[in-house]
Amino acid sequence: MSANATAIPIGESPTRRAIKRFLRHRLAVFGLFVVVLFILVAILAPLIAPHDPLQTSWTRIRKPPSWGFWMGTDENGRDVLSRVIWGARASLMAGVVSVMGALILGVPLGLLAGLAGGWTDTIISRVADAMLSVPFLILAIALAAFLGPALENAMLAIAITASPVFVRLARGMALDAKSTDWIEAARALGNPAWRIAFVHVLPNIIPPLLVQATLAIAEAIIAEAALSFLGLGMQPPNPSWGSMLNSSQRFLTQAPWLSVFPGVTIMVVVLSFNLMGDGLRDALDPRAEKT
Repeated sequence: MSANATAIPIGESPTRRAIKRFLRHRLAVFGLFVVVLFILVAILAPLIAPHDPLQTSWTRIRKPPSWGFWMGTDENGRDVLSRVIWGARASLMAGVVSVMGALILGVPLGLLAGLAGGWTDTIISRVADAMLSVPFLILAIALAAFLGPALENAMLAIAITASPVFVRLARGMALDAKSTDWIEAARALGNPAWRIAFVHVLPNIIPPLLVQATLAIAEAIIAEAALSFLGLGMQPPNPSWGSMLNSSQRFLTQAPWLSVFPGVTIMVVVLSFNLMGDGLRDALDPRAEKT
């Protein structure tokens, strides 16, 4: 290279800029830390749980928190801490799997509605609007009751209930992209509709989908806890934060720790997902590119 040659500055990639903006959002970083911590707790539950979450003992019924049982014991003498740790598996799995199912259901339908138009768009949009007109938890409870009490059915009910949000989001982004020159060029080159949808449109709507999915996981965790509380999710004696709240409601005055610890855990996890989603929204906002 010549000594007179000057180096050409290379600009930062959008991904690197988004990561920097996210890391400047302290609450979002805290939320990410807590989410990762609970994921590790769920994965390592067999190793870190101090006791068998299903082991009962009539000699330690409703014992308050102590050095031997940091969160006390429940009405059957089971360790509350171990059940909270194992319950993280059910709640986080329900949140993540349900939202993945909602994405798989909603995004293709939204892309189809936005790019196809006509009666296809009308039918899909009206069905999505009808589902959105019903409160989220009410529809999830109705579907779970129809499918039967089981965690798998609860996750399916939550996925179906959450899918209209992704239908509307994918449809709106597809309509915006539909009139652009690069979509017209892709059509002129003979690209089939499915290729335009998944190769040209989908990569450009991943950021808003990622933000919405993060916020939807928090809502799905609340929904799973509500369904388990009503007996429509994880079935006893398997631990779940919602089922733990259900069994503790009879002992609110005698043993308040039975409801405090799973309730606080749900609050912390949901808050962390919301903080992380807010940080992702700010970091992936195209209007922040100039900052």
